[in-house]
Amino acid sequence: MKLSEVAAQYVAYKQSMGMRFCTEERSLKSFCRAMGNIAIPEVEADRVLAFIAGTGPVTRFWHRKREVLVGFYRFAIVRGYVATSPLPTVVPKPPQAFMAYIYSREELRRLLEATALCNHPRSKIRAHTYRALILLLYGAGLRISEALALTLTDVDLSAGVIQIRESKFYKTRLVPLSPDLGNVLTTYLAKRKREHSAQPDAPFFTSYTGGEITRRAAEGTFSRLRLRAGVQRYDGGRFQPRLHDLRHSFAVHRLISWYRQGADVQRLLPQLATYLGHVHISATQRYLTMTPELLREASKRFERYVWGQPHA
Repeated sequence: MKLSEVAAQYVAYKQSMGMRFCTEERSLKSFCRAMGNIAIPEVEADRVLAFIAGTGPVTRFWHRKREVLVGFYRFAIVRGYVATSPLPTVVPKPPQAFMAYIYSREELRRLLEATALCNHPRSKIRAHTYRALILLLYGAGLRISEALALTLTDVDLSAGVIQIRESKFYKTRLVPLSPDLGNVLTTYLAKRKREHSAQPDAPFFTSYTGGEITRRAAEGTFSRLRLRAGVQRYDGGRFQPRLHDLRHSFAVHRLISWYRQGADVQRLLPQLATYLGHVHISATQRYLTMTPELLREASKRFERYVWGQPHA
């Protein structure tokens, strides 16, 4: 059987189980193009290694491509399409794991002040719109794609809740809003309705011209705001602080708050995972970067446990 035919079967199998499998599908299509129109038993190990390795240094993408092919060849071997796997047996050590940037509250304040930069005539997004976007991403821990996909129908400020439709894992969820965040969005919405269409299916966050805000525009604007606010990382991280790191900051700051309140953090973590729209709690745990502030609060909790002191 042709390699491309087996790959198509594998993608259809994964998607039939409810997985999007879009990134993996692109990787498999790229693999099939690199190997050519050949039968799956004709794929040679040296060509597979060349595909995985690429031309640059070993990155986490090296391992992601190999992981996709491991699943693919397991599928093919079980069904008798091929006898053995041509994947490399020697796997290099993965590079240092990516670490999200956790904004301090002072940095968040400076970012909000920097939204005044959006009042420039060339800006694609109004200042009050971008300010509301930052506060929603941080205050509700949304993904940027979720926030930009919101329509007016999805936002029920009278009930203090927004609806996220078919997010990353095909899941729809309701996200309650704090009263303060609800007030921010109410003020924004009043201005937004005066400026642009108020049709139910119109985007909640609009560009200067009234259309949808693209992710590229949102991230490009954030890069300029970050520089204006003087927010930069000096820990050797591969990337400078990102818009998506507001979601990570929400999770870490929530955990710190629970520690300070003396709450049962282990019991509350599944609730945080549900709020964030994670399928498994392990995904939420990856968000919880061990910052000095979080480590300090966790240490205080441990000390109280050791010495038998009640929660503060």
